[in-house]
Amino acid sequence: MNETTSSEGSKPEPVANAAASVRPGITLKGTPVASGLVLGVVHRKDYELSRAAVERVPLDQVERELNRFHQALSHARAQLGRLKTSLAGKVPKDDARILDVHVAYLKDSVFISDVENLILEEQMSLEAAIGKVISDFDRIFRLVQNETLRERAVDLRDVGIRVLRHLEKDVDAPSPGKAVPENYVLVARELSIVDMFNLSGSQVLGILTESGGLTSHAAILARSMRVPTITGIEKLLDHVREGDFVILDASEGLVRVNPEEVVVAQYRQAASDLAQIAATGSTTREETVLRTRDGEVIHVAASCGNLPEVDQAQSAGLRDIGLYRTELMYLIDKGEPSRDALARHYTAVLDASRGGSVTFRLLHADSSLEIGYLHERREQNPALGRAGIRALLSRERVLRRQLQALLVGGAAAADGADGRLRIALPFVTDCGELRRFKEILFEERLELRKNQEPHVEKCEVGVVVETPAAALGARDLAREADFLLVSLDSLQQHLLAADRDNADLVATFQHVHPIVLRALREVVRAAHAESKTLAVFGVTAVQPGNAPFLLGIGVRAFCVAPASVEEFVKVVAGVSLKNAKRSAEIAAAASAPSETTTLVDSYRHGYSGH
Repeated sequence: MNETTSSEGSKPEPVANAAASVRPGITLKGTPVASGLVLGVVHRKDYELSRAAVERVPLDQVERELNRFHQALSHARAQLGRLKTSLAGKVPKDDARILDVHVAYLKDSVFISDVENLILEEQMSLEAAIGKVISDFDRIFRLVQNETLRERAVDLRDVGIRVLRHLEKDVDAPSPGKAVPENYVLVARELSIVDMFNLSGSQVLGILTESGGLTSHAAILARSMRVPTITGIEKLLDHVREGDFVILDASEGLVRVNPEEVVVAQYRQAASDLAQIAATGSTTREETVLRTRDGEVIHVAASCGNLPEVDQAQSAGLRDIGLYRTELMYLIDKGEPSRDALARHYTAVLDASRGGSVTFRLLHADSSLEIGYLHERREQNPALGRAGIRALLSRERVLRRQLQALLVGGAAAADGADGRLRIALPFVTDCGELRRFKEILFEERLELRKNQEPHVEKCEVGVVVETPAAALGARDLAREADFLLVSLDSLQQHLLAADRDNADLVATFQHVHPIVLRALREVVRAAHAESKTLAVFGVTAVQPGNAPFLLGIGVRAFCVAPASVEEFVKVVAGVSLKNAKRSAEIAAAASAPSETTTLVDSYRHGYSGH
């Protein structure tokens, strides 16, 4: 199975939205078993053996119960056979043989005779007899300090429940009036193989459980089938109801229950990108190297906003994370995230980057996001109000907490983060903001040192150029910052006074505007003059018609979304820098976008090989 949600997984959103409107969203933490990201509605399977009530049957019904038992055993064995056949070629043969263990239990003479004896001697109903035998085995095995025996207890329990479900087909049915979703995220008490498939044999999108070992047969099979799975979620069944909408992020073991739409939108994009990569078979971990047609090396790093996207970047061969947007942790809950929660997240990002550098952009949030501890109320013009570093400096407590989390989280990374962790200041206007930030950075390092807390000692500090003031003062910023990042979408928006979310102005962002190209050229020259690295990111930056112009004015580093890497590599590989420089000069000299339209079209044909 893919590591992402399918289109069916998002169909029952009305149910999810209904649940979310009643109960506020929460975030639960567990232990990842199988990595991946899925979004979908919950279907609970909290069936317990104790539900098989101890009932007696008349003597003349004993034969009927025995026949039901053997028919159920036969059906269960046949289902496992079909299941194993369906997994052929999808999982390693050794892992598929796990199902043979269950088949063996269904033929086990001790198990069968124990159930039969309870029916014959105590006239128990079949359901009650199976429940008692499995419960007795379960209790004995769990008392023994032996992991193998405990796994057997789980396997035997699976077998018992599988048989009981053949006897009572409606045992999984939800409350009256609610249909079981076609595809769902399974929520159960224990990780077990029997719950990993619907009775029809189709696979669940993801699995969440309160308990279940990382080395159990169910865990092995979940990893083999790439079913995103998290276990060890405390009080899961108390917090999650049938029909809730959840985001299962097994990259960091988090479950977001009934999240807000802004959070869903971010994760849905990440899931879509993962699906695209999986569909194209882009699973190589060899580092992606970009070269122009004439052999010039172009550095490409990833642009990410959550851990699944970092995993995508690794799969796409992007060693460095050139831009990591940190807003998501602040959007999940109404309250401010703790320093420890932020630090754990940043540690996970650095670990997932596998030795590459990670540039964390500080929280960039204006008042439209309604983060109460950052903004008291929505401003009349949020985009030009307190945003980025301007907002953080007005709420230093928020800034200091994030900064400490970065320094502490970096030190906790598996291979350390000195030199790998970089910090970028968003929405900078002048050097005064950069200088004040550096003072705060010094103070927070000193505080951590006094408290004898391990922390990152060395990290570069850069600025994001996205305001006209930053572009005009690029030489000053380049002199004092360690590196520059250019948000081309934001820079174009502010220079042209055009809202990029306005559908009527979408054409404004189809190509880089000549005036914007001139401004960017001066920023590039400023960075080169001060021997500082510069990278460009944004949707506008990676559009095929724009890349040659950016290369032509001297841009040699880009931050690209992992899902866009393959197409971007093709574009760059077709560019001749000699031609690109000439075209960029003509484009920058134009007085209106219409004058570059023909140039864009002709150049596209040029680098596509026609």
